[in-house]
Amino acid sequence: MVKLTQKERLLLEDQKKHEEVCIQKYTNYAGQAQDPELKQLFKDYAAQEQQHWNTINQMLNGQVPNLQGQQNQRNTQAAAGQVSQAALQGTMADQNDAALCNDLLMTEKYVSGTYDTAIFEFTDTNMRQALNHIQKEEQQHGEGIFKYMQSRGMYKPK
Repeated sequence: MVKLTQKERLLLEDQKKHEEVCIQKYTNYAGQAQDPELKQLFKDYAAQEQQHWNTINQMLNGQVPNLQGQQNQRNTQAAAGQVSQAALQGTMADQNDAALCNDLLMTEKYVSGTYDTAIFEFTDTNMRQALNHIQKEEQQHGEGIFKYMQSRGMYKPK
């Protein structure tokens, strides 16, 4: 059992709210996305955000989360970000899907940054590692969205 400082508790409460927003966005956007592959990607990310929310709740209760069981889902998650050749043709629906992706990419950038701050504020090494684990998954979400967008000409780095 870990006794949290007031600052750690406040940071976790913020992260919990961020995870709630991510769950809502991914769930709602899965219903709005036109491309079936993107719908599935959003559903997968929503499930993983729910796992993050559960982990944060454990931490708020002073429990150090067991991250071993989450490793397999993260590996599955990384594969979900890869795109098939059949899905490379653009449609008019791409504009809507691009807008959803842009919003979620900005969200992931923000959330990853807030985890970075929280990690540095935690005194317990295991709690830091749990937050770092979540942050890496948030970054993988951003990478998956980026790769999806780039493969469809929605995002062109210069």
